Amino acid sequence: MTTITLKNIPDDLYQRLKLQARAHRRSVNSELIHCLETVLRPKRITAQERLERIRAIRPRIDPQAVGAQDILKAIDDGRP
Repeated sequence: MTTITLKNIPDDLYQRLKLQARAHRRSVNSELIHCLETVLRPKRITAQERLERIRAIRPRIDPQAVGAQDILKAIDDGRP
């Protein structure tokens, strides 16, 4: 393990960090480590987990809201 010292943390950011730590019942140090892990080591999900999430969301999507042409246009718009 390594020790890091942070300097010049804006007061408002530190206060938000303290509030989050309290809400999660962690020390400020533990909350900061959790924040770093969340950003720098995101959890990879399996293909099965991704399919389960999609299947859970699908019933809430209005099929009339987006059509095939809208999807094709969005794909084309994203290409250089």
